[in-house]
Amino acid sequence: MLVLAMIERLGIIVTVAFILTRLPFFRRLFDPQSSINTGQRLLLVVIFGCFGIIGTYTGIIINPVEDSMDRWTRVLNEDEAIANSRVLGVVVAGLLGGWKIGAGAGIVAGVHRIFLGGFTGVACGIATIAAGFIAGMISAKQKKNRIVTPQIAFLVGGFAEAIQMLIILGVARPFDRALALVQDIGIPMIVANAIGTALFVLIIRSVIQEEERMGAVQSQKALRIANLTLTHMRKGLTPVSAAEVSSILYQEIPSLAVAITDRKHILSHIGEGAGHHQSGHEIRTDATKYVIATGKGLTVGRDAIGCNEKSCNLQAAVIAPLNRQDQTIGTLKVYFSSQRMISPIMLELISGLSTLLSHQLEISEVEKHRALAKEAEIKALQAQVSPHFLFNALNTIVSLIRTNPDKARKLLIALSSFFRQNLAGATKNYSTLREEVDHVKAYLAIEEARFCDRLTVYYEIEEETMGCKVPSMTLQPLVENAIKHGLKHKSSDGKLILSSTRVSDQITINVSDNGTGIEKDRLETLLTAPVKSVHGTGIGLHNVHTRLVKMIGEESGLHVRSAKEEGTAVTFRIKVNEEMGEA
Repeated sequence: MLVLAMIERLGIIVTVAFILTRLPFFRRLFDPQSSINTGQRLLLVVIFGCFGIIGTYTGIIINPVEDSMDRWTRVLNEDEAIANSRVLGVVVAGLLGGWKIGAGAGIVAGVHRIFLGGFTGVACGIATIAAGFIAGMISAKQKKNRIVTPQIAFLVGGFAEAIQMLIILGVARPFDRALALVQDIGIPMIVANAIGTALFVLIIRSVIQEEERMGAVQSQKALRIANLTLTHMRKGLTPVSAAEVSSILYQEIPSLAVAITDRKHILSHIGEGAGHHQSGHEIRTDATKYVIATGKGLTVGRDAIGCNEKSCNLQAAVIAPLNRQDQTIGTLKVYFSSQRMISPIMLELISGLSTLLSHQLEISEVEKHRALAKEAEIKALQAQVSPHFLFNALNTIVSLIRTNPDKARKLLIALSSFFRQNLAGATKNYSTLREEVDHVKAYLAIEEARFCDRLTVYYEIEEETMGCKVPSMTLQPLVENAIKHGLKHKSSDGKLILSSTRVSDQITINVSDNGTGIEKDRLETLLTAPVKSVHGTGIGLHNVHTRLVKMIGEESGLHVRSAKEEGTAVTFRIKVNEEMGEA
């Protein structure tokens, strides 16, 4: 009967355990990364001490002499004791908070028990303090887990109650009355308090584990959203990217609508109210302006939303800042039907998403600067022109002014065309193959005048490839390299062949000569870095190869074949697509 009566009173344990798990600082007891301050420790001592007092009040009055049981009365007679669950609260305090909190709760509940009187008052008070200390010391052994298992809690609860029975036998007097009491309540109290302690810990563990599961779900959702939004946010904060991201968030977050703004305008609004909360409108609400000005998020109600449509269902919103380099450049707004729908977990999710989107915007800014730097590097490579060519061209023209004025005039026109196309090539990334061939012809008009009859140029260009786009200033450096290093010292029958062929969606462009060729050791490092050159800057082939790789990709880099005294062939391939297709 006593066991059943004690177990009936364990219902209060469920209520108290649930209430405690609602307290944020109480939950921090179970977080290995968190700590609680002295004030919070004292509060926990009071809470668990009061829980022990409640366990005393819900006990059953026992009179071992008369062998009777009764409800608690205000004053205990000298021959009365209480079968109770006081030790339960103190043991849980020690298991969760350590020996300081356990002993503190034991002092609160134990001193209260002493003042209630009865022949076991002092013994029960001492036993209560000892129970809190013992539970705290056992908790300290559980270094890996902040929450002990229900099995350990069961054993500790039963052990603490058994210790209390021994203390009653050793301290309470007269001994025969203490022995009769222990015989009556010993086993029921040990069983009931062991079960109660295990149940209390089980409830706390289940709540915390459920919270962890929800956190894991939210984390998984955040990672999925990050993966879905990254492609769009890398383009920067624009109406198009904002609309795509808002649509993704609207599908992933249980809300009525999602909107994104910049500092002045609504960039997108997806969901309820899209008919009157339209993209492109200026920001009118003070709440949004406050978030932009301060960088602090807000949770607002219907009035702060500032909607003039009476039928609008948007009754609450969370407004979070979107930052880039410590500056708020916009906001993320998530709307709900009421403020009750905005749970702490939802707030944390939206805050995390705003931080995530902010990081993605910073990545877009870094990539933008990287692209600008890459473009500047390409322009610098394009602008490099060998001064030797200019000096040689001018010397050739000067020598022809008296002997052949007409040819000198044609060479000046060719030189003018060459430099004009040089400047044009330095201001754009791509040219058509036709423009590149014209650039080569202007260059060769001057070189052929210098070589007289020692150089013959062959153009084997397929007409269907002439409209293909290639990186500007690509062919001329290859032709210049062939003449300067391959054909310059050839006394006669110098041949230069410029060809292009198309197979399916791939165009192959080749510049070959029958010159002196390239040494094997020089050939191995020709494309990896600029090489020392007696006759030039040593950047020709390396320059072109670098630009092809940077602008198109590794597959379009130069391929060089050469044999000593047989000649050299330089080839690259371009795949025809929307960007590199015909002009």
